[in-house]
Amino acid sequence: MTTYLEFEQPIKELTEQIEKLKESEKKTGVDVSAAIADLERALEQKTKEIYDNLDAWQRVQVSRHPERPYTIQYIEAITDNQWIELHGDRTVKDDKAMVGGFGMLDGHSVMFIGQQKGINTKMRQYRNFGMANPEGYRKALRLMKLAEKFNKPIVTFIDTPGAYPGLEAEERGQGEAIARNLYEMMRLKVPVICVIIGEGASGGALGIGIGDRVLMLENTWYSVISPESCSSILWRTWDQKVTASKALKLTANDMLSNKLIDGIIKEPLGGAHANRDEMFGIMKAELLKHLAELKALDANERVNQRIEKFCAMGVVVNS
Repeated sequence: MTTYLEFEQPIKELTEQIEKLKESEKKTGVDVSAAIADLERALEQKTKEIYDNLDAWQRVQVSRHPERPYTIQYIEAITDNQWIELHGDRTVKDDKAMVGGFGMLDGHSVMFIGQQKGINTKMRQYRNFGMANPEGYRKALRLMKLAEKFNKPIVTFIDTPGAYPGLEAEERGQGEAIARNLYEMMRLKVPVICVIIGEGASGGALGIGIGDRVLMLENTWYSVISPESCSSILWRTWDQKVTASKALKLTANDMLSNKLIDGIIKEPLGGAHANRDEMFGIMKAELLKHLAELKALDANERVNQRIEKFCAMGVVVNS
């Protein structure tokens, strides 16, 4: 059963009308194809109208849509054959919130890494809702170093409400693990592409977010804090989350205008969840395009450009 967000109610109503006409046509044999075609055109127009005018909070809602594809689904869809998942940080355990392994992308071996939220309640608990512990970030770094050893490019998929904030995570060095990843990713000799496919919250996202290309899907967000948490800190309530989401400038367009990302990947009409196959095709084409550009550069030149890009962020020059 399709899930509709609050602002998608006009889309739901038109979709239901189309389904009722199709059922009526089957039962009665009366040709209503012209009416169906009119409604389908109206549905397309209404969907475009809604999605062309989403505010920041609505984009946050779309990024959390339960039918939106997650990391493993992207990897399985865009790789040529079954990918090989690798496990463990070789120190504590295997963090199920962070996944990674080698896969073939159009004949080229690529290391894929990303947060995985889970597709139902049981799996979300198993994956800790995409919130990685320190061992998750250490596993990610181990896999990045493995890719560098064999000169294979790295693609990371970011989709997390944040790194796990539990006491045990802090005891095992959550901050150090993320900081180490920032430092090491800056110096990787192989091409690194980072894509925000859903939520990009705080250091949890940054821990696998340093790359030659940092891209955001159209209906995603990337910020130091979630709108709800920002609202609870400033107003002592979640009720101001809409105001907070606007103030945080967390949308893909905001991030691109502030030169904090390198590009935006367009989603199918109605969001990535509306047409997964089309989204997978778009993602694969974008990754191949950027990998070809990055592979053409000398390794040292790539590293220098990466360092310069991130060092320039937040710098203000007074004229």
